[in-house]
Amino acid sequence: MATVRIPTPLRTYTQNQAEVKAAGKTVGEVLKALEGSAPGIGTRLFDEKGALKRYVNVFHNDEDIRFLKDLDTPVADGDTLSIIPAIAGGSDPAAEVERDAFRPEA
Repeated sequence: MATVRIPTPLRTYTQNQAEVKAAGKTVGEVLKALEGSAPGIGTRLFDEKGALKRYVNVFHNDEDIRFLKDLDTPVADGDTLSIIPAIAGGSDPAAEVERDAFRPEA
């Protein structure tokens, strides 16, 4: 199993756990497996086509998956995935929409 590091805004889905274990042979499989133990987290990570949302960055053992094989990056037991939400500044309305997407629904 891989260890997945969860950012603070998504910890409401993981019962405030900073790290969770999930199984899968690829980054995509591991992230989709999170939905089983953290219902609702998938809608924060993936768009309607199953791709990562553009403001979600994922690192596999400290390497950005966009420079590896993206969601098809192989994962071995003991690997670490880190979910890092993009951070933007200013008062751009689009940035506010992205920020709000990480907030849990009331």
